[in-house]
Amino acid sequence: MSDVKKNEESMAQAVKEILSGGLTRTVLSVLLGFLVGALFMIGSNKEFIEALGYLFSRPSDALGAAAQVVSEGYGALFRGAIYNADADTFEKAIRPLTETLRLGAPLIAAGLGIGLTFRVGLFNIGGTGQLIFGMIFATFVATRLELPFVLHTLVALIAGIVGAALLGALVGFLKARTGAHEVILTIMLNYIALYFFTFLMRNPALLQETRATGNPKADPAAETALLPKLIGDNYSLHWGLIFALLAVVVFWWLMERSTIGFRLRMVGFNPDAARSAGINVEKTYILAMALSAGFVGVAAANQSLGVAVGVTPSAHANIGFDAITVALLGGSSGPGILLAGLLFGAFKAGAPSMQVIGVSPEVLGIVQGAIVLFIAAPPLIRAIFRLPAVQNSNALGAVRKRLFSKGGAK
Repeated sequence: MSDVKKNEESMAQAVKEILSGGLTRTVLSVLLGFLVGALFMIGSNKEFIEALGYLFSRPSDALGAAAQVVSEGYGALFRGAIYNADADTFEKAIRPLTETLRLGAPLIAAGLGIGLTFRVGLFNIGGTGQLIFGMIFATFVATRLELPFVLHTLVALIAGIVGAALLGALVGFLKARTGAHEVILTIMLNYIALYFFTFLMRNPALLQETRATGNPKADPAAETALLPKLIGDNYSLHWGLIFALLAVVVFWWLMERSTIGFRLRMVGFNPDAARSAGINVEKTYILAMALSAGFVGVAAANQSLGVAVGVTPSAHANIGFDAITVALLGGSSGPGILLAGLLFGAFKAGAPSMQVIGVSPEVLGIVQGAIVLFIAAPPLIRAIFRLPAVQNSNALGAVRKRLFSKGGAK
């Protein structure tokens, strides 16, 4: 009986660990975010507001209107981001999914970069500036150099990574040498990078398009530099997704298996202890910012080489700022950022479909903000769902060991 009781206690403790874990809080935060979005859709629906006038005499009308607007809104999101069952052909039906993957790819790459700095104890909100700097380098190679196919794409990709990494390294250097806060540095460099990019596209000797129209714009990337289509010319999905997935693998190996990753994590956990252990914290900050911006550079190349039209100053598409929310939602881990990037890519892909049926696309922005709010406030989630406090007993690991050991629990 003692063994049975011990197993029951271990199982109960394991359940508490699961309920108090980060994955549970993340899932509940996403669900709450969608619930907040549903409330905004209901509150702005004309039929529901009219039904409130006679709510107590016929409450079913208000409930029906609320259910209808939510189902239609999120149904449109699904059709625009995952699968359109109303399409004539299967090719058209899966087009929304390909758009989600295409739009999610740069968010994944940039999210990895921001997540890396979070792991090191830094707050990099300069993703926009680093992405723009990467676009400058990638666009220059793609429009000004003549190279063979494949080689041209790879050189432009590397140029985008290097360009972004240089700006990131500058932030790390200034922080390490002068003590300036990385938040202030990255905010100012965001503006500098944007206006510098605009200046380059207004100068015929630099990046301005050959047939200048007066608006800042670069020439289209050469065909040899464009990212190849992934599943045919009928879809916009290109190899940017593959590079983003490779970036996830590199990120995981770098942070979880390499010596550099161990040093980065140690500095993020306790800089003073890392310094006592012989780690050069200042150089680690420079390296961390350079590596972080390098991942953002993959997103920069995606923006410059993914379309056959010239880029403009707005081509950054707020990816740098969205990457912050992606990194937060993904818990700064490779797999988490991958899923978070795809979720936010689905929001971008599905927003136009929601707008067509009369739902404001800003609702999805509210959903995103609500998700991040709940992610950033674990005590709030625990209070709402009455979750147990964070457990550190490792009972879950013990249960796994019993379940999957050769002899089982004895």
